[in-house]
Amino acid sequence: MKQVMVLALIVTLAGAFAAQAQQSTSANTRRKATTKTAAKTDIVATQLSELKQAVDAQQQQIKQLSDQLQSRDQQIQQLQQRLDQSQTATTQAESKAEAASSQASAQAQTVDSLKTDVADLKSNTTNTAVALQETQKNITKQFESPAAIHYKGITITPGGFAAAESVTRQRAASSDINTPFTGIPFPGNDLSKVWENNFTGRQSRLSVLTEGKMGTTKLTGYWEMDWLGTGVTSNNRQSNSYVNRQRQIWGQVALKSGLSVTAGQMWSLVTEDKKGIDNRQEVLPMTIDSQYQTGFDWARQYGVRVVQNFANKVAVGFAVEGPQATIGGRGFSSVVTSTSGITTATAGNTILDAAGSGGGLLNFADTTGYSINKAPDFIGKVAFDPGWGHYEVFGVGSLFRNRVYPCAVVGTNAKDNISPAPAPAAIACSVNSSFTPSTAGAFNNDAWGGGGGANFRIPLLRSKKLEFEGQGMAGNGIGRYGSAQIADLTFRPDGVQALIRNYHGMSGLEWHSPKWDLYGYYGAEYGDRTAFQGYNIITVTKTPAIPATLTTAAIPAITKTTFALNQIGGYGSRFANNSGCLTDTVPSNNLTGQFPPPAAPFNPTSGSCAGDVRVISQATLGFWYKFYNGPMGGFRFGLQYSYFTKDGWSGNNSAAGTSTKPGFGPKAVDNMVWTSIRYYIP
Repeated sequence: MKQVMVLALIVTLAGAFAAQAQQSTSANTRRKATTKTAAKTDIVATQLSELKQAVDAQQQQIKQLSDQLQSRDQQIQQLQQRLDQSQTATTQAESKAEAASSQASAQAQTVDSLKTDVADLKSNTTNTAVALQETQKNITKQFESPAAIHYKGITITPGGFAAAESVTRQRAASSDINTPFTGIPFPGNDLSKVWENNFTGRQSRLSVLTEGKMGTTKLTGYWEMDWLGTGVTSNNRQSNSYVNRQRQIWGQVALKSGLSVTAGQMWSLVTEDKKGIDNRQEVLPMTIDSQYQTGFDWARQYGVRVVQNFANKVAVGFAVEGPQATIGGRGFSSVVTSTSGITTATAGNTILDAAGSGGGLLNFADTTGYSINKAPDFIGKVAFDPGWGHYEVFGVGSLFRNRVYPCAVVGTNAKDNISPAPAPAAIACSVNSSFTPSTAGAFNNDAWGGGGGANFRIPLLRSKKLEFEGQGMAGNGIGRYGSAQIADLTFRPDGVQALIRNYHGMSGLEWHSPKWDLYGYYGAEYGDRTAFQGYNIITVTKTPAIPATLTTAAIPAITKTTFALNQIGGYGSRFANNSGCLTDTVPSNNLTGQFPPPAAPFNPTSGSCAGDVRVISQATLGFWYKFYNGPMGGFRFGLQYSYFTKDGWSGNNSAAGTSTKPGFGPKAVDNMVWTSIRYYIP
C-alpha cells in the first residue's frame, strides 16, 4: 500500500515537470517569433540554464522525495514488521487473554466457591461453636444435675415424690389415706357417730426406670414402690412403722416392628391408657385418695402382656393376669359346734379361699384369704388413636373354682340326751346316708365369669386443655376390678358358687394448665341380687359333764342339736335382716370382763345389719396447684372433696315367706376432704 502511494507521487511530479517544460518551450518559440533578434541564443541559453536549474531543483526535489519515500518505505516496513509483531503479539495476547480470562473465570468461580466455603466455614464454625457451647453446657448441666444416670450402656431414671397428706371423714372408716368404699359405716355402726382425721406420709413414692438398646430392640425395666403396706407390728403409736410395698415391678422387650412383651407386676390391661396400649401410659383419676374413684376399673397384679402397635393408630393387646375371687353374702349352710357357750368348730360345704401361709410368704393375717383359682384371668384390649381422642374396648375372662362337700352339713338330734320336740330331725348325706360330716362325694366346681367394657377420652378444646372422659364395664364376677370392691360371687345352698352381676361406670372432666390441674368425677358401682333359699344351719351345743361334789350330784354331759332348715342367704336377699342398720349399739370387748381392759379398748359394733351393697356412688371435685415445676423438680398442693352414698339391698328382717313387713334398704352417707403437699423428684 505504501509503495503504490510513492509511485503515484513520482508520476504526479513527472507530469508537473513535463507540463512545465512544455510551457517553457512554447514561450521560447513565441519569443523567437516575435523578436526575431539575435539575442535568441542568449535567451535560449539563459532559458536552458534556468531550465537546467529547474530540472536540477526538481531532480533534487525528486531525490529528496525518493529519499523520503525510501525512508517512509523503511518506516512502513518497520511499521509493518512492528504491526506483524504487534498482530502476533496481539494474537498471542488474545490467546493469553482468553486463557487468562478463562483462568480468571475459573479463578473467579474458585474465589466465589472459596468465598462460599469460607462463609459456610464461618457459619459452620459459628454453629459448631454454638453447638459446642450448648454441648458443653448440656454436659456441664448433665454432670452437675443429670436427668438420668448412665451405667453400662443403660439409662437409669429415678422418679417419685415425697408426700405429706391428710384425710378428714365425717363418718369414720378407721382407714388411712385410702378409703374402703364398701366399708363406709351405716348409721347403726358406732363409727358413723364420730369424725376421723388421719395424717400420713405413706403414699410417698419411689420409682426407678432403666432403659437400654440391643440393636433396634429396646429393653426396659421398671420398679415402683410406696409405704402403704402394713406389717404385723405396724401402728400409729410412736414410730408409725409401716412397710414398703411393691406397686409395679416389670420388664419389657420392645421391637422396632411395634411388638412388645411385658412381664411382672403391672397395671391391669383393663386400666385406661393415655395413648395406645403402653406401660407407664396409664391414665388414673387425679385424686389424692389412693383407692382413686368409685367406678374406675383397675388392678395392679401379675401379668404377661403382648401388644402389637400399628402405626400409632391402632394397638391390640392380650394379657394373662393373676386371678383372685372376692366373696359376698351370708347365711351359708353350716354346722356350728359350741362348748360351754364358746364356738369350737364351724363346718361348711364349700371352700374357695384359703388363709395365707406365713411359711409360703403370704399374709397369714389377711382375713379374706387367697383364692385357689384354676387359671389366670384372660384380658384382651383394642385401642384406637384416630387423631382426636383415645378410645378403648376390652374384655375379661375369669375361671372361678371352688370345692364342694355334699356331706359336710349333715347331722341328727336322735342321739341327743335332750329329747327333741316335737320330733327328731336329721339331714343325711346324699352319698352314703351318713349323719356324720365327711368328705364323701366332694368335687371341684368351675364357673366362667367375666365381662367387657370401654374407655374413652376426648379433648373438648383445640388447646386440649379440657378433656372429657368416660368408662364403663359390665359382667359377672368382675367386682374386684372396680375401686369400690363389690364382691365377685356368693354361694348357693348346696355350696356351688354363684357369680354376682356387676356394673361399673365413671365420667369426668379435667382441665390442665402450666399452673393448675382441675378435676371433677362421678362414678358408681352396682352389685345385683344373687340370693337363694334352702340353706341349712345345724347348731350343736355341748355342755361337759360336771363331777359330783360333797354337796351336789354329778351332772352328765349334755348335747343338743338344733336345725334351721330352708333358710335364706346369698347376696342381697329380700329377707335379710337389716334391723340394726340404723340402731346404735354399745361397744364390745372381746378380751375379758375387766375394766379397763388390759390391752385393747372396747371395739365399735353395729346391730344386725346385712347391708349388702346395691350401689355405691361418689362425686368428687379437686385441684392441684403447681407452685414450682422446673429443673429442681416439682412442688405442688392438692385439695379434694368427695361425697359418698352407699345404698344396701332391702330386706324385711324375717325368714323367707314368714313376714309381710315392707323391705328396708339401709343407706350410708359420708363427706370426705383430703389435702396433699408433694415434692416430685425432677
